[in-house]
Amino acid sequence: MVTALLTLDQLAYGKQAVIVKLLPQSTPFRRKLLAMGITPGCKVLVVRSAPLGDPLEIEMRGFFLSLRRKEAAAIVVKELS
Repeated sequence: MVTALLTLDQLAYGKQAVIVKLLPQSTPFRRKLLAMGITPGCKVLVVRSAPLGDPLEIEMRGFFLSLRRKEAAAIVVKELS
């Protein structure tokens, strides 16, 4: 069941979501995100964050990835229940 649209930095720890789109503010680092496999339709899981809150660690496509909160804020996701 799909619940809400939010950005990846707002997703709670341990929650799974599907990437919907990349926002226009991702333009400076959009190619980097796409090269890492962050594409619409991909499932992501927020694992944890660093002690001061930045970066976030996510799991997707069978590997772990760290993203800055600024990068995560440019990724719209649908939370899965």
